[in-house]
Amino acid sequence: MTPREQFLAEAAKRILIIDGAFGTEIQQRKLTEADYAGSLGLSKDQKGNNDILAITRPDVPEAIHRAYFEAGADIAETNTFSANRISQADYGAEHLVREINVESARLARRVADEFAADGRPRFVAGAIGPTNKTLSLSPDVNDPGFREIDWDELVDVYREQAAALVEGGADFILIETVFDTLNAKAGIMAVREVERELGREVPIMLSMTLTDLSGRNLSGHTVEAFWYAVRHARPLTIGLNCSFGATQLRPHVRALSAIADAAIMVYPNAGLPNELGQYDELPEETAALVKEWASAGQVNVLGGCCGSTPAHIAAIARAAKGLPPRKIPQLDAVTRLAGLEPFVMAA
Repeated sequence: MTPREQFLAEAAKRILIIDGAFGTEIQQRKLTEADYAGSLGLSKDQKGNNDILAITRPDVPEAIHRAYFEAGADIAETNTFSANRISQADYGAEHLVREINVESARLARRVADEFAADGRPRFVAGAIGPTNKTLSLSPDVNDPGFREIDWDELVDVYREQAAALVEGGADFILIETVFDTLNAKAGIMAVREVERELGREVPIMLSMTLTDLSGRNLSGHTVEAFWYAVRHARPLTIGLNCSFGATQLRPHVRALSAIADAAIMVYPNAGLPNELGQYDELPEETAALVKEWASAGQVNVLGGCCGSTPAHIAAIARAAKGLPPRKIPQLDAVTRLAGLEPFVMAA
Protein backbone atom coordinates (compact mmCIF):
# COMPACT_ATOMS: atom_id res chain seq x y z
CA MET A 1 0.00 0.00 0.00
CA THR A 2 1.03 3.59 -0.51
CA PRO A 3 1.56 5.77 2.59
CA ARG A 4 -1.82 7.44 1.92
CA GLU A 5 -3.61 4.10 1.66
CA GLN A 6 -1.93 2.70 4.75
CA PHE A 7 -2.70 5.80 6.78
CA LEU A 8 -6.36 5.85 5.76
CA ALA A 9 -6.67 2.14 6.49
CA GLU A 10 -5.42 2.70 10.03
CA ALA A 11 -7.48 5.87 10.47
CA ALA A 12 -10.62 3.91 9.58
CA LYS A 13 -10.00 1.57 12.52
CA ARG A 14 -9.22 4.00 15.32
CA ILE A 15 -8.30 7.52 16.30
CA LEU A 16 -4.59 7.91 15.60
CA ILE A 17 -2.20 9.73 17.89
CA ILE A 18 0.44 12.22 16.80
CA ASP A 19 3.26 13.13 19.16
CA GLY A 20 3.62 16.23 21.32
CA ALA A 21 5.93 19.20 21.67
CA PHE A 22 9.60 18.87 20.83
CA GLY A 23 10.73 22.27 22.03
CA THR A 24 9.25 21.68 25.48
CA GLU A 25 11.15 18.41 25.83
CA ILE A 26 14.42 19.88 24.56
CA GLN A 27 14.21 22.83 26.95
CA GLN A 28 13.86 20.47 29.89
CA ARG A 29 17.24 18.93 29.04
CA LYS A 30 19.08 22.22 29.74
CA LEU A 31 21.45 21.82 26.81
CA THR A 32 24.51 24.05 26.50
CA GLU A 33 25.95 25.94 23.55
CA ALA A 34 28.44 23.12 23.09
CA ASP A 35 25.59 20.62 22.79
CA TYR A 36 23.99 22.61 20.01
CA ALA A 37 27.12 23.68 18.16
CA GLY A 38 29.05 20.41 18.33
CA SER A 39 32.18 20.53 16.21
CA LEU A 40 30.58 22.30 13.25
CA GLY A 41 32.59 25.48 13.75
CA LEU A 42 29.73 27.82 12.85
CA SER A 43 30.27 31.56 13.23
CA LYS A 44 27.10 32.22 15.26
CA ASP A 45 25.83 30.85 18.55
CA GLN A 46 23.60 27.80 18.07
CA LYS A 47 21.89 27.58 21.45
CA GLY A 48 18.16 27.41 20.76
CA ASN A 49 18.61 25.97 17.28
CA ASN A 50 16.70 22.80 18.12
CA ASP A 51 16.74 21.49 14.57
CA ILE A 52 20.54 21.25 14.38
CA LEU A 53 20.55 18.63 17.15
CA ALA A 54 19.92 16.01 14.45
CA ILE A 55 23.56 16.54 13.52
CA THR A 56 25.23 17.55 16.78
CA ARG A 57 23.24 15.61 19.42
CA PRO A 58 21.06 13.06 17.60
CA ASP A 59 20.61 11.17 20.86
CA VAL A 60 18.35 13.99 22.09
CA PRO A 61 15.68 13.89 19.34
CA GLU A 62 15.95 10.09 19.26
CA ALA A 63 15.15 9.88 22.97
CA ILE A 64 12.18 12.20 22.51
CA HIS A 65 10.82 10.15 19.60
CA ARG A 66 11.12 7.02 21.71
CA ALA A 67 9.32 8.63 24.63
CA TYR A 68 6.38 9.64 22.44
CA PHE A 69 6.11 6.25 20.75
CA GLU A 70 6.23 4.58 24.16
CA ALA A 71 3.41 6.92 25.21
CA GLY A 72 1.25 5.58 22.38
CA ALA A 73 1.96 7.84 19.40
CA ASP A 74 1.30 6.51 15.90
CA ILE A 75 2.87 9.49 14.11
CA ALA A 76 6.24 11.11 14.75
CA GLU A 77 6.90 14.65 13.59
CA THR A 78 10.47 15.30 12.52
CA ASN A 79 12.33 17.87 14.61
CA THR A 80 12.51 20.27 11.65
CA PHE A 81 10.06 23.09 12.40
CA SER A 82 12.71 25.72 11.59
CA ALA A 83 14.96 23.65 9.32
CA ASN A 84 14.65 25.94 6.32
CA ARG A 85 17.01 28.46 4.70
CA ILE A 86 15.17 31.48 6.09
CA SER A 87 15.17 30.36 9.73
CA GLN A 88 18.60 28.74 9.66
CA ALA A 89 20.12 31.97 8.29
CA ASP A 90 19.63 33.42 11.79
CA TYR A 91 22.20 30.87 12.98
CA GLY A 92 24.48 31.03 9.95
CA ALA A 93 23.53 27.43 9.22
CA GLU A 94 21.54 27.75 6.00
CA HIS A 95 24.09 25.57 4.17
CA LEU A 96 23.16 22.70 6.50
CA VAL A 97 19.43 22.66 5.64
CA ARG A 98 19.50 19.52 3.51
CA GLU A 99 21.63 17.60 6.01
CA ILE A 100 19.49 18.61 8.98
CA ASN A 101 16.29 17.50 7.28
CA VAL A 102 17.65 14.26 5.86
CA GLU A 103 19.17 13.24 9.20
CA SER A 104 16.06 14.25 11.18
CA ALA A 105 13.83 12.19 8.92
CA ARG A 106 16.20 9.21 8.96
CA LEU A 107 16.29 9.28 12.74
CA ALA A 108 12.49 9.42 13.08
CA ARG A 109 12.11 6.72 10.41
CA ARG A 110 14.49 4.36 12.18
CA VAL A 111 12.72 4.72 15.53
CA ALA A 112 9.27 4.47 13.91
CA ASP A 113 10.21 1.26 12.09
CA GLU A 114 11.61 -0.20 15.29
CA PHE A 115 8.32 0.36 17.11
CA ALA A 116 6.32 -0.88 14.10
CA ALA A 117 7.86 -4.31 14.61
CA ASP A 118 4.89 -4.98 16.92
CA GLY A 119 2.66 -5.08 13.83
CA ARG A 120 1.09 -1.64 14.29
CA PRO A 121 2.22 0.84 11.61
CA ARG A 122 4.05 3.97 12.73
CA PHE A 123 4.29 6.99 10.44
CA VAL A 124 6.74 9.84 10.00
CA ALA A 125 5.49 13.32 9.17
CA GLY A 126 8.14 15.67 7.82
CA ALA A 127 7.41 18.89 9.70
CA ILE A 128 7.65 22.22 7.88
CA GLY A 129 7.04 25.37 9.89
CA PRO A 130 5.81 28.70 8.51
CA THR A 131 9.15 30.61 8.60
CA ASN A 132 9.14 34.16 9.99
CA LYS A 133 8.21 35.67 6.61
CA THR A 134 4.74 36.23 5.22
CA LEU A 135 3.53 36.57 1.64
CA SER A 136 0.26 38.22 2.62
CA LEU A 137 1.32 41.02 4.92
CA SER A 138 3.88 43.81 4.99
CA PRO A 139 6.22 44.02 7.99
CA ASP A 140 6.41 47.79 7.38
CA VAL A 141 3.32 49.71 8.52
CA ASN A 142 4.43 52.63 6.36
CA ASP A 143 4.58 50.52 3.19
CA PRO A 144 1.62 48.09 2.94
CA GLY A 145 2.82 46.78 -0.41
CA PHE A 146 6.27 45.75 0.81
CA ARG A 147 7.11 42.05 1.17
CA GLU A 148 10.31 40.56 2.59
CA ILE A 149 9.99 37.53 0.33
CA ASP A 150 8.29 36.66 -2.93
CA TRP A 151 6.33 33.58 -4.03
CA ASP A 152 9.06 31.92 -6.08
CA GLU A 153 11.65 32.26 -3.34
CA LEU A 154 9.38 30.81 -0.67
CA VAL A 155 8.37 27.91 -2.91
CA ASP A 156 12.07 27.16 -3.44
CA VAL A 157 12.74 27.32 0.31
CA TYR A 158 9.94 24.87 1.00
CA ARG A 159 10.88 22.61 -1.92
CA GLU A 160 14.44 22.23 -0.61
CA GLN A 161 13.18 21.20 2.81
CA ALA A 162 10.41 18.91 1.57
CA ALA A 163 12.74 17.08 -0.83
CA ALA A 164 15.24 16.43 1.95
CA LEU A 165 12.56 15.17 4.33
CA VAL A 166 11.25 12.72 1.75
CA GLU A 167 14.80 11.62 0.98
CA GLY A 168 15.27 10.86 4.66
CA GLY A 169 12.17 8.67 4.77
CA ALA A 170 9.20 10.87 5.74
CA ASP A 171 5.83 9.38 4.75
CA PHE A 172 4.07 12.74 4.57
CA ILE A 173 4.89 16.43 4.55
CA LEU A 174 3.20 18.29 7.40
CA ILE A 175 2.85 22.01 6.67
CA GLU A 176 1.99 23.18 10.15
CA THR A 177 1.26 26.23 12.27
CA VAL A 178 -0.06 28.01 9.18
CA PHE A 179 -0.56 31.67 10.07
CA ASP A 180 -0.59 32.83 6.44
CA THR A 181 -2.72 30.86 4.00
CA LEU A 182 -0.63 32.06 1.03
CA ASN A 183 2.48 30.65 2.69
CA ALA A 184 0.69 27.30 2.94
CA LYS A 185 -0.13 27.47 -0.76
CA ALA A 186 3.56 28.01 -1.50
CA GLY A 187 4.28 24.92 0.58
CA ILE A 188 1.72 22.94 -1.39
CA MET A 189 3.30 24.07 -4.67
CA ALA A 190 6.71 23.01 -3.36
CA VAL A 191 5.49 19.51 -2.52
CA ARG A 192 3.87 19.21 -5.94
CA GLU A 193 7.25 20.02 -7.50
CA VAL A 194 8.87 17.29 -5.39
CA GLU A 195 6.16 14.87 -6.54
CA ARG A 196 6.92 15.62 -10.17
CA GLU A 197 10.62 15.03 -9.59
CA LEU A 198 9.97 11.71 -7.84
CA GLY A 199 7.10 10.52 -10.04
CA ARG A 200 4.94 9.61 -7.06
CA GLU A 201 2.59 11.16 -4.54
CA VAL A 202 3.90 12.83 -1.42
CA PRO A 203 0.82 13.17 0.83
CA ILE A 204 0.32 16.55 2.45
CA MET A 205 -0.94 17.29 5.94
CA LEU A 206 -2.04 20.87 6.64
CA SER A 207 -2.46 22.43 10.06
CA MET A 208 -3.65 25.97 10.66
CA THR A 209 -2.98 28.10 13.72
CA LEU A 210 -5.45 30.69 14.99
CA THR A 211 -4.37 34.12 16.17
CA ASP A 212 -7.61 35.28 17.75
CA LEU A 213 -10.63 33.74 19.42
CA SER A 214 -12.88 34.55 16.46
CA GLY A 215 -11.11 31.71 14.66
CA ARG A 216 -8.94 33.50 12.11
CA ASN A 217 -5.29 33.17 11.22
CA LEU A 218 -2.96 36.14 10.72
CA SER A 219 -3.93 36.49 7.06
CA GLY A 220 -7.58 36.78 8.10
CA HIS A 221 -8.95 33.38 7.12
CA THR A 222 -11.48 31.48 9.21
CA VAL A 223 -11.12 27.72 9.42
CA GLU A 224 -13.84 27.36 6.80
CA ALA A 225 -12.12 29.81 4.43
CA PHE A 226 -8.80 28.08 4.98
CA TRP A 227 -10.28 24.71 4.07
CA TYR A 228 -11.83 25.98 0.85
CA ALA A 229 -8.58 27.74 -0.05
CA VAL A 230 -6.51 24.54 0.21
CA ARG A 231 -9.03 21.81 -0.59
CA HIS A 232 -7.73 21.60 -4.16
CA ALA A 233 -4.53 20.05 -2.78
CA ARG A 234 -6.45 17.01 -1.50
CA PRO A 235 -4.63 17.02 1.84
CA LEU A 236 -4.45 13.76 3.72
CA THR A 237 -5.31 15.64 6.91
CA ILE A 238 -6.54 19.13 7.66
CA GLY A 239 -6.68 20.62 11.10
CA LEU A 240 -5.45 22.92 13.80
CA ASN A 241 -2.41 23.08 16.04
CA CYS A 242 -0.82 25.42 18.55
CA SER A 243 -3.20 28.41 18.69
CA PHE A 244 -4.76 28.08 22.11
CA GLY A 245 -5.74 25.27 24.40
CA ALA A 246 -8.43 22.72 23.59
CA THR A 247 -11.17 24.76 25.27
CA GLN A 248 -10.72 27.70 22.90
CA LEU A 249 -10.48 25.45 19.83
CA ARG A 250 -13.73 23.57 20.45
CA PRO A 251 -16.05 25.54 18.10
CA HIS A 252 -13.45 25.65 15.34
CA VAL A 253 -12.83 21.91 15.44
CA ARG A 254 -16.56 21.38 15.16
CA ALA A 255 -16.81 23.76 12.18
CA LEU A 256 -13.92 22.19 10.28
CA SER A 257 -15.11 18.66 10.96
CA ALA A 258 -18.50 19.49 9.45
CA ILE A 259 -17.15 20.52 6.04
CA ALA A 260 -13.83 18.78 5.32
CA ASP A 261 -13.60 15.66 3.17
CA ALA A 262 -10.19 14.85 4.64
CA ALA A 263 -9.08 13.42 7.96
CA ILE A 264 -9.21 15.92 10.83
CA MET A 265 -6.03 16.24 12.91
CA VAL A 266 -5.91 18.52 15.96
CA TYR A 267 -3.02 18.98 18.36
CA PRO A 268 -3.58 21.94 20.68
CA ASN A 269 -1.31 23.53 23.24
CA ALA A 270 -1.54 22.26 26.79
CA GLY A 271 -3.82 25.10 27.76
CA LEU A 272 -2.75 28.74 27.77
CA PRO A 273 0.67 29.83 29.06
CA ASN A 274 0.95 31.43 32.48
CA GLU A 275 2.65 34.77 33.17
CA LEU A 276 6.04 33.04 32.93
CA GLY A 277 5.23 31.53 29.54
CA GLN A 278 4.89 28.03 30.97
CA TYR A 279 2.01 25.59 30.54
CA ASP A 280 0.23 24.33 33.64
CA GLU A 281 -2.50 22.14 32.14
CA LEU A 282 -2.06 18.61 33.45
CA PRO A 283 -2.11 15.61 31.12
CA GLU A 284 -5.48 14.33 32.32
CA GLU A 285 -7.02 17.78 31.85
CA THR A 286 -5.88 18.01 28.24
CA ALA A 287 -7.00 14.45 27.59
CA ALA A 288 -10.47 15.09 29.00
CA LEU A 289 -10.91 18.14 26.78
CA VAL A 290 -9.84 16.51 23.51
CA LYS A 291 -11.88 13.42 24.37
CA GLU A 292 -14.97 15.58 23.87
CA TRP A 293 -14.06 15.94 20.18
CA ALA A 294 -13.41 12.23 19.89
CA SER A 295 -16.69 11.34 21.58
CA ALA A 296 -18.54 13.66 19.19
CA GLY A 297 -16.98 11.94 16.16
CA GLN A 298 -15.15 15.08 15.06
CA VAL A 299 -11.52 13.92 14.81
CA ASN A 300 -9.27 11.31 13.24
CA VAL A 301 -5.92 12.27 14.79
CA LEU A 302 -5.17 13.79 18.18
CA GLY A 303 -1.98 15.01 19.81
CA GLY A 304 -0.38 17.96 21.53
CA CYS A 305 1.59 21.09 20.71
CA CYS A 306 3.33 23.63 22.97
CA GLY A 307 3.61 22.53 26.59
CA SER A 308 2.58 18.95 25.89
CA THR A 309 4.80 16.09 27.03
CA PRO A 310 4.90 12.30 26.66
CA ALA A 311 2.63 12.18 29.71
CA HIS A 312 0.06 14.31 27.86
CA ILE A 313 0.25 12.05 24.80
CA ALA A 314 -0.14 8.94 26.95
CA ALA A 315 -3.23 10.44 28.59
CA ILE A 316 -4.70 11.41 25.21
CA ALA A 317 -4.05 7.91 23.85
CA ARG A 318 -5.87 6.40 26.83
CA ALA A 319 -8.78 8.80 26.46
CA ALA A 320 -9.20 8.10 22.73
CA LYS A 321 -8.80 4.34 22.99
CA GLY A 322 -11.91 2.49 21.84
CA LEU A 323 -13.68 5.59 20.55
CA PRO A 324 -14.68 5.41 16.87
CA PRO A 325 -12.83 7.73 14.49
CA ARG A 326 -14.63 10.39 12.50
CA LYS A 327 -15.99 9.04 9.22
CA ILE A 328 -14.20 10.81 6.39
CA PRO A 329 -16.65 11.97 3.69
CA GLN A 330 -16.03 10.65 0.20
CA LEU A 331 -14.92 12.86 -2.66
CA ASP A 332 -17.99 14.41 -4.23
CA ALA A 333 -18.83 14.26 -7.93
CA VAL A 334 -17.84 17.90 -8.54
CA THR A 335 -14.39 17.26 -7.11
CA ARG A 336 -13.89 14.20 -9.31
CA LEU A 337 -14.98 16.07 -12.43
CA ALA A 338 -12.61 18.90 -11.58
CA GLY A 339 -9.73 16.45 -11.49
CA LEU A 340 -8.88 17.14 -7.86
CA GLU A 341 -8.47 13.54 -6.77
CA PRO A 342 -5.20 12.49 -5.10
CA PHE A 343 -2.05 12.31 -7.23
CA VAL A 344 -2.07 9.35 -9.64
CA MET A 345 0.80 8.53 -11.99
CA ALA A 346 -0.14 7.86 -15.59
CA ALA A 347 0.30 4.25 -16.67
